[in-house]
Amino acid sequence: MTTALTRSARHARIAELITAGPVTSQTQLARLLAESGVDVTQATLSRDLEELGAVKMRGSDGAPASYVLPPENAPLRPAQSAPARLTRLLAELLTSAEGSANLAVVRTPPGAAQFLASALDKVGLPDVLGTIAGDDTLMVVSRAPDGGPALADRLRALAERAAAAPAPPGPDTDLDDDVEESAP
Repeated sequence: MTTALTRSARHARIAELITAGPVTSQTQLARLLAESGVDVTQATLSRDLEELGAVKMRGSDGAPASYVLPPENAPLRPAQSAPARLTRLLAELLTSAEGSANLAVVRTPPGAAQFLASALDKVGLPDVLGTIAGDDTLMVVSRAPDGGPALADRLRALAERAAAAPAPPGPDTDLDDDVEESAP
């Protein structure tokens, strides 16, 4: 019997499986999830891995590459630039942004503020101290005492740049999108 889990519960199960032993492909991960009663599409699994910050790393002993998760509370990506996922989310979710003092007040559609705040926190932008989110509004706290307006401008610019960019190709429907290497 398969069970529909919330995104958080599914993420927790994926993290358990990745930390329990080597997971070398999305196909293997989907099979492990199915064995524990969780049915998931390839597109959802791919998105879940991205949201968790999972990356494939080759073991130092020459073992096949397997998924690993970043340390708890570590930024998922280098902080120097905004990753494509954040710019895409800003394009989809940001409805307005205004700055005052060290705060940028960002508006989203109902229910989306916490999702966007979490994405901002995980990216670890160097000029962002943190976020506080409600239902459709989040406050982004700038490290600079007068950085709120510039931060609001930057978030709007990222959203506009992503909205103007051509859409990437759709997700692969093949579960075996990972290249699995075999020994000669």
